[in-house]
Amino acid sequence: MILIYLAAGKGSRLPLKFRNNPKCLVKINNKSLIERNEVFFKNFKKKIIITGYKNFKLTKIAKRYNFKILINKSFSKTNMVYSMFIARKKINDDVVVCYGDIIFDNKVIKLLKSNDNILPVNVNWLKYWRKRMNKKKILLDAENLEIKKNIITHIGGKIEKKLPNYQFTGIIKFKKKTFQILANFFKKQDIKIDMTNFLNLCIKEKKIKFITKKYNSFWHEIDTKKDITVARKSKHLI
Repeated sequence: MILIYLAAGKGSRLPLKFRNNPKCLVKINNKSLIERNEVFFKNFKKKIIITGYKNFKLTKIAKRYNFKILINKSFSKTNMVYSMFIARKKINDDVVVCYGDIIFDNKVIKLLKSNDNILPVNVNWLKYWRKRMNKKKILLDAENLEIKKNIITHIGGKIEKKLPNYQFTGIIKFKKKTFQILANFFKKQDIKIDMTNFLNLCIKEKKIKFITKKYNSFWHEIDTKKDITVARKSKHLI
């Protein structure tokens, strides 16, 4: 499998003092987000990092982990979907896409090895999110996720009433052929479309069928200063 690591963002919801570097270089207890996932990277022989904001600051660490660097020069006008498909011509195997603002248990790699399009979802997400924000903000920030017989039937959009049992974590596995189909499909979409809305559209248009894999190990998403505070207190990130 090939890894695509999405690291073009600047972290617009973080305080200004954290924006001197790309978001993936935010430090949690003296180790950056990208360094925190070093063990996960070792599962891939071919690795691609998509940079954008202050991309020159990722040159050394990308070389350390043997990443091929691709630059999203339009990072300020596009989204992660656009960044992801910049790597299209480099793909000759199944693909794992990973957001650059998450930290997670390396054991998730075991969920990605079957010959399917896979979307891991976290079972204990709500317990974690309650540390990040109050109930009102959870309803506004979390995304809808519907599953039927281990197949994703809907992802993204606002939650109307009931909180979902699971939450998408920012890790996706695409079969090689599916990735290319979606790349062609993306050409017809708004370049600013966000990831979950794009994936949901692909599901709706029957471009992809996602098998879901549920897990309950740790996962941190860094969007705000409070997220950094919560992560720094995590027993997994000492």
